Amino acid sequence: MNVYEIAREVTNRLSFCKFLSANDTGLTGGHQAGIFIPKNSYSLLFSEPGERGNNKDRYVQIQWQNSFETSSRFIYYGQGTRDEYRITRFGRDFPYLKPDHTGSLFILIKISNDYYKGFILDTEDEIEEFLAILGITPVETNQLIQVPSLDSDIESKKINSFIDNLTVDFPTTNEMAEEARRIQNSVYNHEDLIIRNPDKKLLDWTALEYRLFRTIEQRRYGNSVLQGFQNIDDFVTLANEVLNRRKSRAGKSLENHLEELFKKNSLIFQTQPVTEENKKPDFIFPSAEAYHNLNFSIDKIASLAAKTTCKDRWRQVLNEANRLRDKPKYLCTLQQGISLAQLNEMEAEKVVLVVPKAYIKTYPVEKQPNIWSIQKFIQFIQEIEK
Repeated sequence: MNVYEIAREVTNRLSFCKFLSANDTGLTGGHQAGIFIPKNSYSLLFSEPGERGNNKDRYVQIQWQNSFETSSRFIYYGQGTRDEYRITRFGRDFPYLKPDHTGSLFILIKISNDYYKGFILDTEDEIEEFLAILGITPVETNQLIQVPSLDSDIESKKINSFIDNLTVDFPTTNEMAEEARRIQNSVYNHEDLIIRNPDKKLLDWTALEYRLFRTIEQRRYGNSVLQGFQNIDDFVTLANEVLNRRKSRAGKSLENHLEELFKKNSLIFQTQPVTEENKKPDFIFPSAEAYHNLNFSIDKIASLAAKTTCKDRWRQVLNEANRLRDKPKYLCTLQQGISLAQLNEMEAEKVVLVVPKAYIKTYPVEKQPNIWSIQKFIQFIQEIEK
């Protein structure tokens, strides 16, 4: 199964993607069954939205992984206290709605009214490759796949004004993140959320940065794509250039926005400090100097890694700061949902996940109390830095 082929299938078709949550894979222990589809994506399943007081359903064929098929059921539950859409009936031997697949990326593509294709991406490399090809962020999952339009005329004008005044084809990743924050803060006038609700602010900044980046891409490459290419080599060269830039920017985006949140919340920290043997955690609180000062209390030091997704790479944080080997290791991610087995491994290694508050509900219910929001992490650092 080729990620590029899946992305090509998505193009120009009604499609949807989401990270499988604990609720989808049966880890929450609730009576629900099957994959939850949010109301914003009902058109993937039905021509009309469901009406409270009535259930409705229909049956379709879904081909999975370009391999086997299931006769599955699209259902809207509208009776009693329920008001939700789900995909059910995958068959007894269906391999993907099991706890170990929590956090995998689920993709559903409508081929015709009664025929769909479904894919499950398990590895971090596959997930990041898919998101990069489409130019979307983890923040833009759990909805229909599309390149969203600009949210307002004011936002559009500010984005286009910034691009018009660029003296380079693409700004640096730091400049891109900074401009996204400036536009988002000025257009929506919610700068107070940096202190009051940093979890939401992080998601808002991330989403606008993707819109800004995509607009620059369209301005720089749109005509070349429309005019076509003289040969395959020219096409491959441009495609690789676009994809590599997307990956590079996405990798730094989370770190850039966290740095700004920490500054605005008056935290003392250092980015990319050297600990031992040229190891460089993303953030050390309060500083590398304090870290290397053996007289400085270890209880007043913390490290934080920032990884957009972390299904596979979370183990990299274990050896980034030897002096903190017996202390909790904090890992901030935009990953929505991780399997119970991996969370148990993380707990055994004293890894504490830090995620936007809205994403905590996508994790197994028994582990949710152990997962920190951005705001909780900021408050913790403020406390130890008193």
